Amino acid sequence: MRFVPTYCLREGMIVGDNLFNEQGDLMLSAGTVLTDEYVTSIERMRYNGIIVDDNISKDLAIINVVSDKVRSQTVKGIKNVFVDLGKGGKPAKQTISALRTGVEQIVDEICSNRHLMVNMVDMKVFDDYTYYHSVNVAVLSIVLGVALGMEKEELCNLGYGALLHDIGKVFIDKKILNKEGRLTPAEFDLIKAHSQMGYEHIKKGYGMSQTAYLGILDHHEQYGGGGYPGGLKGESISWYGRIIAVADVYDALTSDRPYRKSLLPAEAMEYVMASTMTLFDPRVVEVFVRKVAPYPVGTCVKLSNGLVGIVIENSESLCMRPKVRIFKENEVFIDEPYVLNLADHDRLNITVMAVV
Repeated sequence: MRFVPTYCLREGMIVGDNLFNEQGDLMLSAGTVLTDEYVTSIERMRYNGIIVDDNISKDLAIINVVSDKVRSQTVKGIKNVFVDLGKGGKPAKQTISALRTGVEQIVDEICSNRHLMVNMVDMKVFDDYTYYHSVNVAVLSIVLGVALGMEKEELCNLGYGALLHDIGKVFIDKKILNKEGRLTPAEFDLIKAHSQMGYEHIKKGYGMSQTAYLGILDHHEQYGGGGYPGGLKGESISWYGRIIAVADVYDALTSDRPYRKSLLPAEAMEYVMASTMTLFDPRVVEVFVRKVAPYPVGTCVKLSNGLVGIVIENSESLCMRPKVRIFKENEVFIDEPYVLNLADHDRLNITVMAVV
């Protein structure tokens, strides 16, 4: 299986993994043959792309650290919280309880798959960015927490805080949040207030630990100073805040927004690595580059010598140099594909994500 951008989808392609709509309900099941109508529906919902199954990738399995079912249910849960707050009400106790259960399920699944690198090949719905982003940040934060040796209770607190890290944005006008042009100083000040507003709101009855509160408050603080709302620096930033900060920026960079196109996972990874000590705690970044695959399995890539292939395996020790199965030479498909381990070829690099 492999990820194919929406603009490359064609009638006759086979859906490789279940595809859910913005309500979290099953839209297309694995094995469905795409029709023009299906492709149009996927375009209308503004998905980045979907997983397909074809001859290039038929023996590859894209394994997620969290199941589609749990992820979809948690997206629906966080959406319910935001919708209730947006109407001026307060989420019902059962809504909050379901959200906590979702976090516990995510923790259990990640702990069971702790040996896996994260393949964040995401089928995000653009219009529901906030909800998918919230769940992605929770997943990434928990993955980092597991790798950093946290116990289950800590992981649940971290995940709960990460899931609700942007709750303060519900109190900000969507026209400002989704503005395509440059923000005015007053608008930017309002955006920056969301972490403080979220912190103040969450303390009113979500059953969250103090450490999780601080993660929400601190997720825009910068390790080298200059962040907000407190302008904290280094170890004075809460541990959860430093973890959530990396997860938040990475997922935001790899998502389409009204004001910019998404970066490729590898580009976002390079940004995170380059921002060590200025934006991010080096201990968190060191774990992040081991646990998140910048070239996910199933990604088609072009090498610096012109060869085209598909990523079949990642390595924690060398995240930027995966194993690639070559199936094209000189822009021509070859009869017998072969594997290159980029860890063994110092002069070869991945130049672009290839569209096949």
